[in-house]
Amino acid sequence: MNKEKIKVYFVLPTLFAGGAERVISFVSQNISKERFSVKLIIIGFEKDSKYKTNNISTIYLNKNRVADSIIPIYKILRKEKPDIVLSSISHLNSFMGLISIFFGKIKFIGRHATINKVAKNYRAKRKTLLPKLNSRLFIYGIQNLDMIICQSEDMKLDFLESYNYNVSDIRVIHNPLTKVDVIKNSNTNNIKKFITVGRLSKIKGQLRLLDVLAKLSYPFQFTIIGSGAYEQKIYDKINDLNLEEKVNHIKFTDKVHHELIKHDMFLQGSYSEGFPNALLESCSVGVPVIAFNAPGGTKEIITNGINGYIVENEQELLEKLNEEKDWDPKTVRDTVCEKFNSEKIIGEYENLFIGALNK
Repeated sequence: MNKEKIKVYFVLPTLFAGGAERVISFVSQNISKERFSVKLIIIGFEKDSKYKTNNISTIYLNKNRVADSIIPIYKILRKEKPDIVLSSISHLNSFMGLISIFFGKIKFIGRHATINKVAKNYRAKRKTLLPKLNSRLFIYGIQNLDMIICQSEDMKLDFLESYNYNVSDIRVIHNPLTKVDVIKNSNTNNIKKFITVGRLSKIKGQLRLLDVLAKLSYPFQFTIIGSGAYEQKIYDKINDLNLEEKVNHIKFTDKVHHELIKHDMFLQGSYSEGFPNALLESCSVGVPVIAFNAPGGTKEIITNGINGYIVENEQELLEKLNEEKDWDPKTVRDTVCEKFNSEKIIGEYENLFIGALNK
């Protein structure tokens, strides 16, 4: 390979607040600029962006739908001829796999973000006249990608079952921890304070967290950070359980770490998590976690009794919430800082890109 920089183009639907958006914007900004020339292609609008793209060339296509962006993306790739195109989120990955038919020299990599066997039960039903044809095209697009990144071992196994993909072309790369300079104070709050962060949706399980919290006999405060389609249902549940004085809702903040350290425990109600970024961030600032056992990367982060607990059901969650335990913030943080160190993860992405070109 010559010494010219490797041209890597990252393609995302938006830079709105979300796990995939955070990770890809971080990776694009932090891979070596001596070895790689980087560009971001965003299907959506600049006004919706929540993540900075400092010093990264960024193209906004100003489209509302992935399908409307295919021709503009095709024209960009034909003109600029990158070496590697990395996309994230399943439907976009499939479209990029279909586009790859026209670009034999470009390596197309998809970053997978869901556990299909669970997520399909929580997706909104879409009306289509050609469901089988759409499904076959979707799978064909995915299978046409040169390589796949999965965020956890569970996700890798699920992907293999769903798409009959070549196992040798799948890599597991965890999401990176961004550098954090704050850590929770060991001093406890006057009353217990719990927090959860994530999209307000059925699959994220905020409703079952509220059901359990309503059974607590001691005073507490619960902060929910996030927005989404389930917002009204969550408000209705709060009212039904008479929790109005105990629950605080923050739709969005770019200072999640500073909110986390005000709390004693992070709660995750999800029925599935590709890789739980917010849970990882909580551990990184010394705030322990309790999460339901669910497919995805949660088990690769939590060490029971050291940085939190994994529970099997609502009764077990209630028991853990009633348990008196002194958590050491430094120990909680140390369990994740080495394993998910950003320099280590960035190095894995760089090695993946170099290896893809040598295939």
